[in-house]
Parts: sequence; C-alpha cells; structure tokens
Amino acid sequence: MDSICLRACAKINLGLDVVRRRPDGYHDVRMIMQMLDLCDKVVVTRKKEPGISLYCDLPDLPCDESNIAWRAASLMTDRFSLGEGVSIRIEKHIPLAAGMAGGSTDCAAVLEGMNEVFNLGLDLTELMKIGVRLGADVPFCLMKGTALSEGIGEILSPLPGMPEMPVLIAKPPAGVSTKYVYEHLRLDDSLAHPDIDGMIQALASRDAAGIADRLGNVLESVTIPVVPEVALIKEVMCGEGALGALMSGSGPTVFGLFRETEQAAKAMGILRDRFPDAVICLTKPENR
Repeated sequence: MDSICLRACAKINLGLDVVRRRPDGYHDVRMIMQMLDLCDKVVVTRKKEPGISLYCDLPDLPCDESNIAWRAASLMTDRFSLGEGVSIRIEKHIPLAAGMAGGSTDCAAVLEGMNEVFNLGLDLTELMKIGVRLGADVPFCLMKGTALSEGIGEILSPLPGMPEMPVLIAKPPAGVSTKYVYEHLRLDDSLAHPDIDGMIQALASRDAAGIADRLGNVLESVTIPVVPEVALIKEVMCGEGALGALMSGSGPTVFGLFRETEQAAKAMGILRDRFPDAVICLTKPENR
C-alpha cells in the first residue's frame, strides 16, 4: 500500500474541569472527550523522493513545520530512519482554532497513515506514545470514541459512547487563545466544577438527558467575557429545544445536543440568520 485516505474526526468536551495549576505551569484536568462524525480527509502517500510535502485546501492553514501534521511526518521520518518521503493532503471540514482538536486529529491521521504505508507495524499504544510528544489531544485522536482524559490530557480511560443524537456546532468568528484562557482561569471557591463522575454514569446508562444535564466547562468563565457570542449561541440552542449546550475546549465553538434532527435543523437556520459570520454545521457522535 503506497497511499491511504483517513477520516480525521473532530472532538468536543462533554465536561472539562481543571483540578489544579501545576508548578511547571501546566494544568491537571479531568475531561470527558467525545469524537464527532465531523471530519477532515487526510491522504498520506509514500514517495521515493525524500522529504515532506504538505498540501491543504485552506489557504489560511500553513503547510510548513509550523503545522502539527508536518511535524508528525518529520518525527516519524527521523524516528524510523525512513529513506523515502511522504506526501500529505488535507481537506479541511473542521473549523480552525475552534477547540475541536482539528490540528491534533490531522496529526493523528498522519501517524496512522505513515504507520500503514511504511509498514512500521506499530500498535495503538506505541502510536499514542509518539503522539503525546506532539500534543496532549493527539493520543485521544488516535484512540477515538469517548474517553476520560486526566493529567495534562495524556492519561486516557475509554468510556461508553454517547447515544445517537444530532449535535449542532456553531463557531463564532471571534477567537481567544488557549494560552490566554488558562492563564486567566481563577481556581477559587467561586468556580463551579462540572460533575465528571456523574457524566461517566450517564454515559454508561446511555441517558441522553442525564448527559445534557451534566454538561460543564470551567473555561467558559474566561472565554465568555471575551467572546460573548458563546453565551448568546448557547441561549439560542437551548431556546430551540437543545437538551443542553456547552462551549468545547477553550472555545469559542459551542455545541448543542438535540433529540430530533428537525429541531437541530431549525436551530441551525436561526443561528445562521443571527450569526451570519459563524461556522455552523450539524453532525453526530462518532463512537468506536
């Protein structure tokens, strides 16, 4: 096999809690990660000429060493002393800078693809050990499905997947850096922490209402004052019948969980009218 095409799926956080700020400047977290059917297409092709070629259909996305997918190819090339080169083509569907692991999931696809086309024979555990060197979300993007994420995000425990339901995604154009959000997070008694253990139980019982009731993300306390559209989008989604709505990651993307596709489609139309510059799409959970 000289070429392989992979689906690189987006993720959302059903729950995101920050436990403490570590002495090294990072934060210990407890997060529930859920993969979505929304995905990029990544084609990895082995070529005889040495070197890495990266192409993307979005002009705003760099195609050099600043791209995590390029760095994944470079790491694999060096680690396994590959004498040949690799060509990578990315067709983007996941919004950029959205808190949905768009870069990390493309990176994971490159690791998977190179493992296949170069016949490296690495298992999932070995790929995840390589992936964590590139980014904290990369191991989850390799593992896929649903997971509890702890530590700085690298300690993963598989969980039962979400029940089938429409998931509405809306990303306002304004953004905020992950670094800014974590630096300005106040870990004091006023912070409302999500019920991560309760979310795990709701997933195990496939309780859609219980999952929606336990949605929570401590980073909203920082992002919403900077990007107030996050709160407005949540309000529209819930007003149009969403079981619950939440910001994913450090934002600014908001997702809403719905029982019926018709409800979600109606909410999508209203959001497109009210937020014409937002990226809005309808998807569903992607379970193992």
